[in-house]
Amino acid sequence: MGRAASLPARRNAVWRWHFFAGLIVLPAMAWLAVTGALYLYKPEIERWLYGDWIVLEQPGVGPSKTLEELVGDAGYQTRGRVVSIASGAQEGESLRVTVETENGRRLAFVDPRDGVVLGTTIDGGAMETVKTLHSLIIAGPIGNAVIEIVAGWAIVLVVTGFWLWWPRGNGPALALRGPPRARRFWRDLHASLGAMAGLGIVFLAITGMSWSGVWGSGMQRAIAHYDIGRPRAPGPSPWSHEDHARPEQGERREQLPWPQQAAPMPRNRVPHSLADIGPDHVLAIAEGRGIGMPWTISLPSVPDAPYLVTPQITDAADSRAIYIDAHTGDVLQDVGAADYGFAARAFEWGIYTHQGRQYGEPNRLVMLAICVCVLLLATSAPVMWWMRGRKGRPGTPPPSFPPSAQRGLWLAMAVPGVLFPLTGLTMLAALAIGRLLPDRSRGDWVGC
Repeated sequence: MGRAASLPARRNAVWRWHFFAGLIVLPAMAWLAVTGALYLYKPEIERWLYGDWIVLEQPGVGPSKTLEELVGDAGYQTRGRVVSIASGAQEGESLRVTVETENGRRLAFVDPRDGVVLGTTIDGGAMETVKTLHSLIIAGPIGNAVIEIVAGWAIVLVVTGFWLWWPRGNGPALALRGPPRARRFWRDLHASLGAMAGLGIVFLAITGMSWSGVWGSGMQRAIAHYDIGRPRAPGPSPWSHEDHARPEQGERREQLPWPQQAAPMPRNRVPHSLADIGPDHVLAIAEGRGIGMPWTISLPSVPDAPYLVTPQITDAADSRAIYIDAHTGDVLQDVGAADYGFAARAFEWGIYTHQGRQYGEPNRLVMLAICVCVLLLATSAPVMWWMRGRKGRPGTPPPSFPPSAQRGLWLAMAVPGVLFPLTGLTMLAALAIGRLLPDRSRGDWVGC
């Protein structure tokens, strides 16, 4: 088969996998785009939902209680155990106190002047629910695996889409031709949006893998093993291997920066029979080390657990976690972005760019634009498919191609398939199913 004659076969092979990749991931990508766009505006949405509880009336009027008093007040009024306490983003805002109650965790907004609980809501608030919906954590390990599979297939979708879009004649690379009732309009819209947003989609797919259960956790372990992530702490006690299974570390995982989430938690160095130094002393120590507002203090829930203090992270340079002995005030571990290895720094940068924080408002607007493009891609694809079928043309390209038409395609698919094992397994499953399906397609698919 000559070069010119093989182009339709190559196009059919690429288009077939592009079609099925879209069939698999576009609904999930639309879901991720909606929930991700909402989460980009977490501060604004929270102020809209909880504004009366967040912003204090007559701020600065009256003395503030100590943190220890506020912890007692919040626990008494909610009939629960205080797990963590977080400052507002700025002066004149309430404290956010996470409380463990008989009915699960609740988030309480507390006036720092008199300890009055202004209101309570679900753990983490409504935006935490949006976050769990975005990551499908709400669906457990299966949902987490789905996210990883979708991310890998999204890369396949972009690579095959670029191949199909790439100009090979005199036609424009980016265009929007014809009226909306014409299929050409939707094909141009789909191709142009994919070309403009493709690299951004790949970036979001790869950086989103940081939270996945298989690839993300595996990368955390690999980075720690090769000493290119968080630094190893000196001495055997704070980072003993037996600490890996401690349940309290799971409570604090979301508060910790990504490179430190797989690290074991330090233990207090003295018997827990000594008195607790209290959150006020802990905050003073943290402030002496440069931690400013907004901050979060995680309280010990077991006798030998230390306090954990972290700042609110707006970009990778803010990444920091300080463990403080609950009985002596000794700093057991103070690790920040400057201490990370190059791999951990790269992942942190990717995470906060993904969340639209790293470069301020321009970063957030770019991420929002990608989310909008994904929604339009997910909408235009089924419209094109429906309009094609309405004209009596086959809905899918033929499954049979000469080997020469598939070599480059297999190479392009093998890369994400090997890098992301769950995606690779679904690729093998899709290949097996495709070979079992009968070939009912006919016609020329050039110009699909």
